[in-house]
Formats: sequence, C-alpha cells, structure tokens
Amino acid sequence: MSRRIVIVGNGPAGHRLAERLCALAPDTDITIVGQESEPAYNRVLLPSVLAGRLAPEATFLARHPEGSVRVLNGVRVVCVDRAERQVRTADGLDLPYDDLVLATGAACFLPPLQGLMEQDGRPSKGVVALRTLADCQLVEDQLPVQGRIAVLGGGVLGLEVARALTERGYGVDVVHGGAHAMDRQLGPTAGALLATALDGLEVRVLAGRTATAWTGDRLVLSDDSSVSADLLIVCAGVVPETSLAREAGLRVGRGVVVDEYLRTSDPYIHALGDCAEVHGEVSGLIAPAWEQAEVLAGVLTGESRAYAGTRTITRLKVRGVDLAVIGAGESEVAGAETVVVTDPARGQYARLSVLDTCVIGAVLLGLPGSVAAVSQLYDSENPAPNDRLALLMGRAVASPAQDPGSLPGQTVICRCSNVTKNDLATAWLRGARAESDVARATRATTGCGGCRGSVQEICRWLHAKHDQSDANAGRNDEERGSPVDRVPQSPARRSDHRDPVPELLAP
Repeated sequence: MSRRIVIVGNGPAGHRLAERLCALAPDTDITIVGQESEPAYNRVLLPSVLAGRLAPEATFLARHPEGSVRVLNGVRVVCVDRAERQVRTADGLDLPYDDLVLATGAACFLPPLQGLMEQDGRPSKGVVALRTLADCQLVEDQLPVQGRIAVLGGGVLGLEVARALTERGYGVDVVHGGAHAMDRQLGPTAGALLATALDGLEVRVLAGRTATAWTGDRLVLSDDSSVSADLLIVCAGVVPETSLAREAGLRVGRGVVVDEYLRTSDPYIHALGDCAEVHGEVSGLIAPAWEQAEVLAGVLTGESRAYAGTRTITRLKVRGVDLAVIGAGESEVAGAETVVVTDPARGQYARLSVLDTCVIGAVLLGLPGSVAAVSQLYDSENPAPNDRLALLMGRAVASPAQDPGSLPGQTVICRCSNVTKNDLATAWLRGARAESDVARATRATTGCGGCRGSVQEICRWLHAKHDQSDANAGRNDEERGSPVDRVPQSPARRSDHRDPVPELLAP
C-alpha cells in the first residue's frame, strides 16, 4: 500500500511540497485540502492583480500531473484525530494519513481599532483585510469611482498595494505606526529616501502615528488628525494560522513549533510555511516556504537533510522604486566591514556588510545595476571584490559566479515565483525562446521584475550554447559527408527540431 500523505493548505508551500513529493516518490498517495476555492496561486503577485497588470488566473501555480495528486478546493478541515491518524472536513469527509502536513498559512492581522470590525469579527463596511485572491475581488468591488484610499500598514505589502492603486489613478495615504515605512528592514536614512520616492508616485506615507478609529469614511489617528478615505485596506501584518494544531494538542508558540526536520510534537505531523515556527522564528516570506518544502519532501521520502534556514532577499515590488534588502540588511553584525553610500539628490542609498570577504547583508535603493551582482555574491558566498564602491555602483567586473554557464542548475533566478536556472533552460528547450515566452512559461519577471536582467543573460547564454551545438553538429555532418548540408534549413527550424542539448540543464 502506498504511503498516504495529507497536506492541509493549498498555498505555495503545500503546492510545492506536493510537487516535490511527486518527483521523489511518484507512487505516494497525496491529498491536498485547500480552504480557498481557487487553485493554488502565488500570493506575492496579488498587488499586480490589484494594479490590473495580471489577471487572477495568471497567478495560478502549475497544475499537478493528471492523477498524481488529489486536490480538494473550497474544503475546510475542522479537526485532527491523532489517535486514529485522520483528519475530518467540515462536510464530514474523513481522510486517513500516514503523515500529515500542516501548511495552513497565516491570516491578516486586524488591529483592535474602533469601528474596524463587526461584532462577528468580520471587517466593517468599507474595510478589506488583504490576504487572498478573494480579497482582491472585494477591493475591486468596493473601489470608488474617484477619491482617496487609505492603507493601514507601511510594510512591504502595504506599500505594494498603495502603489498598485496609484497606478489606477487613486490617491493613497499609508498610515504606519513605525518611525518610517519598512522600519523593520530600513534605517532612518533609507526610510526617509523611500518616503520621498513614494511621495513622487502619489503615495503619501503618514508614519509615526497609529490609527485609533474608523468612521466609515475617515481614519482617525493618534495625533487627533484624520485621513479621509472611501476605502480602507488593512495590511498590518499576519498571524500564523495555528488553531487546528492547537486544538489537536500540538505544541504552539507564535506558530506551530517544529524541529529542524519540520516535525511537530507529534512525529507523524509536520508543518511548514507561514504557520510554522522553526528555530524560534516564523518567517512570513515565500522563499523559506519554498525551501522548507524541498527539505520536507526529502524527509518524507527517506532523506535526512535538516532545514538550516533560508538566505532571504526582499525586493519591494513598486513601480518607480528599486529597493532590495539582502540578508542582514541594515542590522549591525559584530566584526563586519560596513560601507554606506548616500546620494539624497538622486534618491540613492547603499549599505553593504561584508564578513570574512562574504556579503552578509545589503540595502540597495535606487541602484538597480548592483542588485544582481550583490545578490549572487550573497547566495553563492563567493568573495566580494575589493572595490566595494564599484560593486555598489554596479561597475564591478563580472566574476565567474555571475556567468550563467557557471551557475548551478538549482540556482533560484526569480524569487517571486521560485524559478531556477534549470526551469528557464527547460522552458527554452520546449520552445520558449523570447523573453516574453519564457515569462509566460515560468512566471519569471512577472513579480517584482528584479530578475529581468538575469533572465535576459540566461536566455542569451542558452541561444549561444544552442548555436554552438548546431555549429558543432554541422561540422560533424561535413566530416561524415552527410546530405544534411545539401538541404537548406533555417537556423530557427533546425533549433526547433533538434534534440535538446543535455548540457543546458546543469546539476
């Protein structure tokens, strides 16, 4: 009898886990139970949906191969019976498991603000707590013909949502209790420059004050001022969804507590993604969810690799602002060499931290030319060039680690959609030769767009590699006296019909 694995949650973490399980152990009996009615989709792309740049279905993740995974959408799990090792759904379905995985994600945090919620806990009229595709539709349904919109929360999502709505012609006020927007990632200098850049895009950041009440058309602030708004969108953070784990008697802290193998206090139950607390941390970012899925797929199929944490890079997906926070960001690290460059007149700021020749953190604002090089050095842990300023200004000489041909196949090129170098090569070999075709096939470049330069470099490398293979094949045909050369063929036609070049897919 094949091993039965039930995954509760059909978000990016649960979907990716099922994808990897299918690859590693195709005979596994996998069931995914998702509370949302939509297929699995990438939440990172929700601001692009609000901006009108992407249709909702463009966020959907690739379907699992026919017959490989049983997916129950629009179904809620109401309890876990650990003794019988089965879960029960709201419609009375019992699903037995050998291993259970909680990928329940997180819910939008609603601050205790007068007038924000109805007595039943739902957002009041004129308020949308943004977390899902359905919430995007709620925003769409309540958008005023004209007027201003308020966003509560000046973190990454709040700023991305605000900018998405200004792209559609709305004026937006962002109310943020911290000293400046993105205060968890940025220091005061970068925060001030970011606010200036956003103001030029019709996003007004009201920082250092909290909201105290929502009246239906006005957000009252702690300094007795108020913001007029026809719609209030809440992006004030998230709370790990742990109720199912708590009711099952599992150990719960901020999230569902797991060990380095993503096991809960019950050895037959695992957790990953936004609901999981690992090494004392709840990440809330998509990159750790992808990596945890890779690790857990191995654990469930007999591997023993532990999850050691994820090297994170945060890109602010705001049109008109180029901001990347890499690794430690602005945090002080003992013994690290730190280089800071500020150019307020041009809205540029760079902070680089290097420890033992390796990049351990950086903040890059208004310097798109340096992001790819610094990110690759951070990911690869290769030595940073001695000329730190040249690196920050995007003028550092490319190192072998930046050559597409030398990158390992599993190098993540697009962090928004978890697209690797091998994913790009596979799409290219299947006929996606133009950058736009590669984007449609893999979703690379459709998020923040910060990977566009790297995708273009890899596409150029693929073309060159394939052309070289064609040339070598032509020479071999000549040496054998093959009649192929006497039949005119365009390079494009030959490329479309030749067998794939194996070396394009790297280990």
